[in-house]
Amino acid sequence: MQTLLLWMFYISTFYAFIPALVSRIFGFRVFRRGKSEQEYALTFDDGPDPVYTSQLLDLLKRFDAKATFFVVGMNAEKHPELLKRMHDEGHLIGIHNYVHKSNWLMRPVTVRRQIAQTESVIRRVTGEGTTFYRPPWGIVNFFDISNTNGRRIVLWSSMFGDWKASIGAKQLAERMLKKLRGGEVMLLHDCGTTLGADVEAPQNMLIALEKLLRVAQERELRSVRVDTLFCRQSVNQPTTSEMSTTGWFKRTLVCGWLQYERLFHVLFRLRPVSQEDTIFYYRRRIYHGPNVNMENSRWLEKGDLVIELHFDNKKLFQLGSTAKSMVHLAIQLIRIVKKQLPDLTQRIVHDSEMKDVKAIYAVSMIHRGPEKLGFQVRELPKGLFKHVSTVYLKLLFRVIHPSGSEQLSEKKDVMVPKLIVMPMDTLFDRFYQEDSPRLDKAPEQTAHRYDVHTLNSEMTE
Repeated sequence: MQTLLLWMFYISTFYAFIPALVSRIFGFRVFRRGKSEQEYALTFDDGPDPVYTSQLLDLLKRFDAKATFFVVGMNAEKHPELLKRMHDEGHLIGIHNYVHKSNWLMRPVTVRRQIAQTESVIRRVTGEGTTFYRPPWGIVNFFDISNTNGRRIVLWSSMFGDWKASIGAKQLAERMLKKLRGGEVMLLHDCGTTLGADVEAPQNMLIALEKLLRVAQERELRSVRVDTLFCRQSVNQPTTSEMSTTGWFKRTLVCGWLQYERLFHVLFRLRPVSQEDTIFYYRRRIYHGPNVNMENSRWLEKGDLVIELHFDNKKLFQLGSTAKSMVHLAIQLIRIVKKQLPDLTQRIVHDSEMKDVKAIYAVSMIHRGPEKLGFQVRELPKGLFKHVSTVYLKLLFRVIHPSGSEQLSEKKDVMVPKLIVMPMDTLFDRFYQEDSPRLDKAPEQTAHRYDVHTLNSEMTE
């Protein structure tokens, strides 16, 4: 059960939580806001709707305002005349999946199929395709942001809860006017038939929108398509202040990642090897991976008890920030790990829960030099675990190392995670300290206890 929960945590975090965090909070690989002083973007989701979309198009035409419609493919297929009118009147059409379903609940191949099916409808009706995409509820998964396939994911800088009729047109207008400024990407809805929305809600949106368009006209602000706002941003050169935000962005991302790590430590009861300045945490678990040949014809097999090691990512970030190169980082890690392995050994001796463990093993992309400590480096067997570990550790390395992206690009054949494993008796032969005051067992007793059993730990950086 614990293993199932662990895999669910890994998969949901990797597939959904982390991508949503970095896209919604940090704007990674998504467009959320423009840089224009006098132009803003009105975007409408979930349509076209046979009642409200035509009224919306009439209103936009009156004010000569251009907008972006992220259409649900199923609705567009039912109302091709509205789709054609959007195109003919100069609005941008984007994709909002074929059905309004979260990308977290669909496999990558299903999401791609939804996008392709919706684009096929758009192309068939308008004669043109589209590269702009907004996932339902703005929820992206890992594959959405890791491989965009030339698509531009568009989120928003402001939303107003216009899918609820209870807000009322007056309050909705007040909310919208507070956000009326250049560069803003406003999220609105011209259809109220999706889950959680009220069918009559777009009527209030239309009343509030008319007031917004009047005020915008008075302030000489223009509503433009998202691609227009996007182009304005891409041609602008970054200012000094914008360039200086890179450090802020990195620090914020690291802070978010460390908060996630704390949650992981609590949920899976990881223990620090040392109370002060520890480099890794550990826990006991049952090994579920493929058989691993360790040394001297000894094998780590499914069902064996192991100890799993996890690097302290805060410490890794500190080391990575000062490391001059990958070799330099690896050397620092080897020195610190060598220093703390005796502490790990002492903890194991005094922990009755660790009695029948078989080996320590690690999964790490920093695997240069651990042989000197008694570890053996093995290739990860092909499969889901290797794929997930590769993507997760590469994403982590981009965060913890200042030149992580460049290192991964230049050394992509070398920067791959590998299995690092050490039998338990090797650990005690090398790092058992007889004269340690913390030991309450005779050396020969301890040696006999671990002569048969080996210990396994997994270093997931």
